[in-house]
Amino acid sequence: MANGKVDFFNNTGGYGFITTDDSDDDVFFHMEDVGGADLEEGQEIDFDIEQAPKGPRAMNVVRA
Repeated sequence: MANGKVDFFNNTGGYGFITTDDSDDDVFFHMEDVGGADLEEGQEIDFDIEQAPKGPRAMNVVRA
């Protein structure tokens, strides 16, 4: 699993981006991959990185 921090979160759309040392690009996530309460910017999380058509996407996201 990769570790990173929420860099940006849009609670209206339920999506955001994670910064991590494991990927050169920010990693996209959607709250459907997280469950529970919304994430906050700066919050540390663990996740798997999947290559999606539009770039890296976080899957199996859990709060660290």
